[in-house]
Amino acid sequence: MASSKAKVAVNSESNSLKESKSNAGSSSAGEASPNSRVYCLEDLETIATVGTGTFGRVFLVKDKKSRAFFALKQMKIPDVIRLKQEQHVHNEKEVLSEVNHPFLIRLFWTHHDERFLYMLMDYVPGGELFSYLRSRGRFSNLTGLFYTSEIVCAIEYLHAKEIVYRDLKPENILLDSEGHIRLTDFGFAKKLSDRTWTLCGTPEYLAPEVIQSKGHGRAVDWWALGISSLKCWLGKWLALLPFQTQRGALLHQSN
Repeated sequence: MASSKAKVAVNSESNSLKESKSNAGSSSAGEASPNSRVYCLEDLETIATVGTGTFGRVFLVKDKKSRAFFALKQMKIPDVIRLKQEQHVHNEKEVLSEVNHPFLIRLFWTHHDERFLYMLMDYVPGGELFSYLRSRGRFSNLTGLFYTSEIVCAIEYLHAKEIVYRDLKPENILLDSEGHIRLTDFGFAKKLSDRTWTLCGTPEYLAPEVIQSKGHGRAVDWWALGISSLKCWLGKWLALLPFQTQRGALLHQSN
């Protein structure tokens, strides 16, 4: 759901797109916080489709009252059920309702009707870190270190709340208007005090204990961070490293 399908020109003077890390989640005096608002679909003007996925779309919308921009995730209920994604949708809502961190996407409102589920979230205009990496080939040491340090902050925050993310990869990291990260797509995230045995995530980033069904904990996020960081620094050359070849053999055996 995170992949961008459209480049949308948005007024750069709009306050709603100017992120401030020191004031994340706050609002000006006399203004209601977006989190405290009760929204309805009639309040939201659809500007463009900015993402598509297996069972839904993401729209750029503008709140008619505050004129702020948001991302509205719309999921088809029959497709969610057919693809057995009910638990993932529930996980995403539960986790996002609990967290509040400048490097994590924010959830403002959820809704459903007879056909669709809706999630109103931050609109993050910079697109995916993956797209930026693909255009550059690989990052300089300084750039890679910058993004890695912000991801570490986000993962440490989640782990402090006993949440394992389980799908860390550049495709799930968005960039805001100031170039800072926003972790998105929390469908695999889960409250976890010990271990779990569910095989989930993206094969390229799976830790060995996940592949071998030995039970895994929050450490799998650090493995995925290592792979993501190496991809930032090495680009396509990452696939040539010996441990990646060994992981490919493990994946083949597990199938």
